[in-house]
Amino acid sequence: MPDLLLELFSEEIPARMQRKAAEDLKSLVTNALVDAGLHYEGARAFATPRRLALHVAGIPAGSAATREERKGPRVGSPEKAVEGFLRGAGLSSIEEASVHSDPKKGDFYVAVIEKPGRAAIDIIADFMPGILRNFPWPKSMRWGSASTRWVRPLHSIVATFGPETEEPDVVPFEFDGIQAGKTTRGHRFLANEAFGVRRFDDYATGLEKHKVVLDADRRKDMILNDAKDRALALGLDLVEDPGLLEEVAGLVEWPVVLTGTFDEDFLTIPDECIRLTIRANQKCFVLKNPATGRLANQFVLVSNIVAADGGKMIVAGNEKVIRARLSDARFFWDTDLKTDLSANLPKLDEVKFHEKLGSVGERVQRLIALSAELAPLVGADDARARRAAELAKADLVSQMVYEFPELQGLMGRYYALAQGEDASVAAAIEEHYKPQGPTDSVPSDPVAIAVALAEKLDLLAGFWAIDEKPTGSKDPYALRRAALGVIRIVLENNLRLGLGEAILSASNRLSVKTEDPTALVADLLTFFADRLKVHLKDEGARHDLIDAVFALDGQDDLLMVVRRVEALGAFISSDDGANLLAGYKRAVNILKAEEKKDGEPVTGRPHADHFLEQAEIDLAAAIDTARAEAARAVEAEDFEGAMEALSRLRAPVDRFFEEILVNADDPALRMNRLRLLDEIRDATHVVADFSKVAG
Repeated sequence: MPDLLLELFSEEIPARMQRKAAEDLKSLVTNALVDAGLHYEGARAFATPRRLALHVAGIPAGSAATREERKGPRVGSPEKAVEGFLRGAGLSSIEEASVHSDPKKGDFYVAVIEKPGRAAIDIIADFMPGILRNFPWPKSMRWGSASTRWVRPLHSIVATFGPETEEPDVVPFEFDGIQAGKTTRGHRFLANEAFGVRRFDDYATGLEKHKVVLDADRRKDMILNDAKDRALALGLDLVEDPGLLEEVAGLVEWPVVLTGTFDEDFLTIPDECIRLTIRANQKCFVLKNPATGRLANQFVLVSNIVAADGGKMIVAGNEKVIRARLSDARFFWDTDLKTDLSANLPKLDEVKFHEKLGSVGERVQRLIALSAELAPLVGADDARARRAAELAKADLVSQMVYEFPELQGLMGRYYALAQGEDASVAAAIEEHYKPQGPTDSVPSDPVAIAVALAEKLDLLAGFWAIDEKPTGSKDPYALRRAALGVIRIVLENNLRLGLGEAILSASNRLSVKTEDPTALVADLLTFFADRLKVHLKDEGARHDLIDAVFALDGQDDLLMVVRRVEALGAFISSDDGANLLAGYKRAVNILKAEEKKDGEPVTGRPHADHFLEQAEIDLAAAIDTARAEAARAVEAEDFEGAMEALSRLRAPVDRFFEEILVNADDPALRMNRLRLLDEIRDATHVVADFSKVAG
């Protein structure tokens, strides 16, 4: 079956856009093929700095002929209905339609639409200009007198189609005055001459001969392996950086790995500053000494050419720029060290946190108070928690963080240690932002925990107070991440924390006052419940069990919620639990039906003197015992014991439904038995709201 080869050759495509653009090209073309009835066998997309390429294998030579009968309006229908039918069916007059009769529906028009099969190459030629014209580049440009847009000036298009055993044809289409053909070019500097291609195999081979590695993942492997080999030869380790590797692979078509050095004096700068300086400015990798774990004064760079001098001039040029950049970094570092962090605090009053939530300085004061309040709850020293919160944002106005905002917190720790602050205070300054993602570590030192919780609770309460909550996929202030951070800190450190009180305390310290603080707390607790479901999903916990526990009043101790969910999950998965849940559902369904019929809820305790059958007498006694035992177990935080107490209800509940007629003729007897069903509902709610449990 024929294959399709496409290449869009242009000026350099930004590295960050390449991979998605290749996938977009693949998706758009293959979707168009399928829509035309051309089902293919496989497709692969590729990108280099100067080209997007696509290979689609196993495309039918043409589409099959189709015949469709389209039912129209009744004979005698209004003229507009008939006109719409003709347009949709592609008919020029109603005489071209046939009339069908139906004994029930009468006579109606039917159009027979026959479409002949088309050659696949013609179909592709038809849809390709539209795909290119509407290609979803994040940014695009016009050049010269062209009216169309592309990410960078487009020079040529390769489009060939044909079976393996034959000479392929050029797909006949044009885009912006560029006619599709079968000629491309190699590497800009090493082999820029034009050469012809036929199909994918000789295209990829031809590019390789002309110093272009087409596959981005292969370029990444080449860079990584060569960099590791060069590091090993120097007795050093490569500091791997997947993001930088992806970017550098998008900057070169023929990667050549080289190494350079910088003055050892620069190693007095923190490693993170050196790495970020070299990465951000020169897209180079750093190396570390395995003996010390510190960075070495050498780096790895990736060139796009094979230089006649072995790369000496390229290395020298990079060394010169890196020397200048590291000189700047050392100046920032030395200048910041001369300033005590406390001296930076007045400057925070001039930095706006949010228009409605005041300055960063005002926020620091809230963090100090909230951290001090949380400190005894998490086992932290009150004075250290206050000091850490006071200095937590002080590095935001340092020169190093101004240059590299991603170093906030980390630089604060370095500066705090340099000026003699307590080690736990310094650690808290760095870690109070953590965790910043699902794979990030959580603070474990009590002082860092107190400040990290204060940071996130103040953030959540503040944006809830001004009604800037996440909506759909939009979360500009990373509030979902903050809530998940609170959850992870609490659970991974086994903390007992009344989340509702902490939220209320954070809310009360805001300059923006809410009309109903209780509603704010309730809404935020619901938000936390949703985030907890996300967090526990990977661990196999059921979201309905989380709902069942959170539905009970006062459930804001996340650690206890999770333990109760775990116990409830184990109980429901047992035979006793599954049968009790079924009995609960049956009782509740009967109650709902009867309450709807009576127009009022069933209330009150059942009367013992109205029990006539042993099954209802036994059930009432079992409910009283189970409820009391479950309540005591819950009070002792023995949730497994509470479930075990409820499990003893299974047999009397089963027997009750087997032997007792709830809707007795005697109204008093009927109401008494309905109240007994309500007792089942009440007893189980000591542990969880079973109505929220699926099944």
